[in-house]
Formats: sequence, C-alpha cells, structure tokens
Amino acid sequence: MNFKLILQLSLFGFAMAIATVFWIPSNIEPIFWLAIFLLCAYLIAKNCSDKYFLNGFLVSLVNCIWITSAHIIFFDTYSVNHPDEMKISSQIAANVSPRVMMLVMGPIIGIVSGVVLGLFALIASKLLKK
Repeated sequence: MNFKLILQLSLFGFAMAIATVFWIPSNIEPIFWLAIFLLCAYLIAKNCSDKYFLNGFLVSLVNCIWITSAHIIFFDTYSVNHPDEMKISSQIAANVSPRVMMLVMGPIIGIVSGVVLGLFALIASKLLKK
C-alpha cells in the first residue's frame, strides 16, 4: 500500500470538506466527486504496483474523516447552506441530533464511496497497463 499517496489524494477530500460547507451546493457536488474519483483512480493506477482497490478504498475512508469532521465542526454554516439535507435528516431520525446522524452516516458513505473509488482504481489499473 502507498500510504503517502493515500494521504496526498485524501487532500481532495479535505478540499471538498471545506468547499461543501461553504460554497458547493449538494446538487452539483456529485460532479466534483466524479472528477476527483477519476483523477484519483488514474493516479493510483499510475503510482501503485498492486492493491489498487485497497488504495482507492482507503483514500475514501480518509476522505470520510475529513468530510465528517468538517461538517460537524462547521455544523451551523453547513446547516444554513444545506437546508434540504437538514430536512431529510430530521425526517429520517426525528429524535436524533443532526450531528449524530452525520457521525453515523459519514462512515457509511465513506465505505460505499470507498468501494466505488476502489473499483475505479482497479479498472484504471487494467486499462493503464504498466
């Protein structure tokens, strides 16, 4: 595993964590993530010699830490800029704090996106034979 690359690629997640709190609305966020995943998959395929899936998966897990932390730390700003997410959160679990929901859902989303990025990296490694 390439821990240095994992940490470097997770900086995209750090940037998105801040950007989604303050500037990027949720309706265009998936476009940014697709571009980031494609770039990360390419860079993993180019810079790793094996364990492509695991490297991609771990990038997303570190991203999940950045994003969940930023959304909880800047909760007041996030909730003002993302009223639809707050509404959905309150409908899903009315008796649970939205911060707790973020703490629970963040890792779940991180795991799912990790599978996606891991598969992207694996496919990229097959397409970009060394």
